[in-house]
Amino acid sequence: MIEIKNMKAIHDAEYIFELISQGEHENLDFKFLISDSRKIARSIAAFANNTGGTLLIGVKDNGNVAGVRTEEEFYMIEQAAEMYCKPSQKVEQTLYNVQGKFVLKVDIAPSEKLVMAQDDNAVWQTYYRVKDENIQVPKKVAKIWRKNSANQSFISFSDTESKMLSLISANEKVPMDDMPILLHISAKTAENIISRLYSLGIISLIYDADCWVVKAKELPED
Repeated sequence: MIEIKNMKAIHDAEYIFELISQGEHENLDFKFLISDSRKIARSIAAFANNTGGTLLIGVKDNGNVAGVRTEEEFYMIEQAAEMYCKPSQKVEQTLYNVQGKFVLKVDIAPSEKLVMAQDDNAVWQTYYRVKDENIQVPKKVAKIWRKNSANQSFISFSDTESKMLSLISANEKVPMDDMPILLHISAKTAENIISRLYSLGIISLIYDADCWVVKAKELPED
């Protein structure tokens, strides 16, 4: 087995320390070590379902550089991206020598398709990166994302759809779970309408204050 010290590494401690100084956020996560490909797949999926991101392997939560000790972690990342993400993802791994310790930088690109990973019970779930956490996406939100389709050239709305649009327009954001109560409709009907409006590019679904909210999407000016 090849020792990690014999692997080609970039000597740029300043760059890695600059990243670490940002702290963990929506596009950056620190990992002390990789011991489970399934678990790290959730991080990859969460970043891919948002705007992408970077993992720094060999860095503690407090920002201290502990270093990667074996190239096995490199292969576990590959396994996580290819075997435990659905669809499989391509990640870019770069090894850095930081004052004699090695840090593995893993870059994850945003995905055009919804990416799933397995939970602790080996059930495929959808994950999303919010601030410095990976959250599990409710099935109804994931279902709406999957239904996203091309905009239609001619759009007409039912009375209930128009009422929902008026409600959204009158408020900065409306909790998704409040829609059935506010509009006096079933949860299924609300989900179907939200799905259609989302697929048309009229609304956005955003995780805010511990819940999923619906808000009007800002359209570009002519």
